Amino acid sequence: MTHTATEIHLARRPEGWPVPEDFTTVTTDLPEPGPGQVLIRNRFISVDPYMRGKMNDVPSYTPPYQLNTPMDGGAIGVVEASGAENIAVGRTVLHQGGWRDRALLDATEVRVVDEAQVSSLSAYLNGLGMTGLTAYTGLLDVANFKPGDTVFVSGAAGAVGQMVGQIAKLKGAKRVIGSAGSTEKVTYLTERLGFDTAFNYKDGPVSEQLKAAAPDGIDVYFDNVGGDHLEAAISSMNVNGRIAICGAISQYNATTPPTAPRNLALFIGKRITMTGFLVLDRFDRMKDFIADIAPHLASGKIVTEETIVDGIDNTVNAFLGMLRGENVGKMLVRV
Repeated sequence: MTHTATEIHLARRPEGWPVPEDFTTVTTDLPEPGPGQVLIRNRFISVDPYMRGKMNDVPSYTPPYQLNTPMDGGAIGVVEASGAENIAVGRTVLHQGGWRDRALLDATEVRVVDEAQVSSLSAYLNGLGMTGLTAYTGLLDVANFKPGDTVFVSGAAGAVGQMVGQIAKLKGAKRVIGSAGSTEKVTYLTERLGFDTAFNYKDGPVSEQLKAAAPDGIDVYFDNVGGDHLEAAISSMNVNGRIAICGAISQYNATTPPTAPRNLALFIGKRITMTGFLVLDRFDRMKDFIADIAPHLASGKIVTEETIVDGIDNTVNAFLGMLRGENVGKMLVRV
């Protein structure tokens, strides 16, 4: 018996901002799973900023997407057929076979999760998944957060940023500041997530808005944006400040080198530490993260917003919308 699957392929490598013509939708047939394999019907697919970098044929921490083959990414679904003794039909599994409605994978590539533990399976791609782990370890381990710190988060209304700010408040931050790209997102940060203040980076120079929001400076900067946000954070950083570099979405589609930051000399006098990190290196903290944060998600003390686009055929639109900042919280495709 064969199973029909709809897959999204990379048809050509984007130059600058991706466009729909860079992708193609392909229908293919998948066989019954062989020994040690499972066939998964995806329920939710994650689209994330890092995927833009995988579309370039350049060396990186993860192999680039290959042309005319299925793309991949975080997904969660239900096992439809199984050739693996330890994974039964009907089990819910988390895996990297996204950008398709069905995936045939080795059992070693999936992780069985408890559907009863969450109100929606999407939580395993959001607050209880790599998104949450990125925020948790980036703030606590990489930036070495301490109670009483003033924390600035760029891209704060995004999937990772929303978690960083709330975890900082939960752990005793003196002040949490966020940047976002609209008035509605600023309101979301302050009124829904409990940020002390936030600003719309489109309203004026980031450096001036950050200084007004943090007149006593910042101790921690969690960077999801890069560019002028990083330069502004360096200027506002207190002595012995720490910067965790998670992403640089402002530069992912650029065709010319960034103009900022231009103030790296301040690292010397301020004794600033800046560290880039990958969540791929932090999976040993997953158990601690879930034990610490899951109860707060269940109680509603930590909120995780989602922007959901329906239909596998709309995956590209969801991805492009995420790059344009059209999402609040995590951008997901409901298959």
